[in-house]
Amino acid sequence: MNKSYFRIAALYLLLGVIMGIVMAASEDFTLRPVHAHINLLGWVSLALFGVFYTVYPHAAATKVARVQFWGYTVALPLQMVALALFITGHPAVTPLLGISSVVIALAVVCFVINVWRYAAVPRQGRLEGVCQ
Repeated sequence: MNKSYFRIAALYLLLGVIMGIVMAASEDFTLRPVHAHINLLGWVSLALFGVFYTVYPHAAATKVARVQFWGYTVALPLQMVALALFITGHPAVTPLLGISSVVIALAVVCFVINVWRYAAVPRQGRLEGVCQ
């Protein structure tokens, strides 16, 4: 799962950079909120999820982690497209924007649950002997 998060995060990084270049070249920053969300929710958050699940692989093996992964990775592109359409004058996408935002929020709740459950559990062999 951590590899999938890193790979998808890298794609969002690329998309965010390309989008920034296109906006700068055209001097049209209408989609600035979409650009910011792609970078934060796409690149940064997905990469941090990948780091967490690398450090705590037992957390990645849970059903909560799978629900988080699929909810987040499916809802995020829908949210970004809906946000872009909304900003450019298509209010009919408001329900899709709202639903995808709620799914992302629920996926974040799943992540928080895993952090609270597993971050305090010491990993075997992590620092034993180093600080003694």
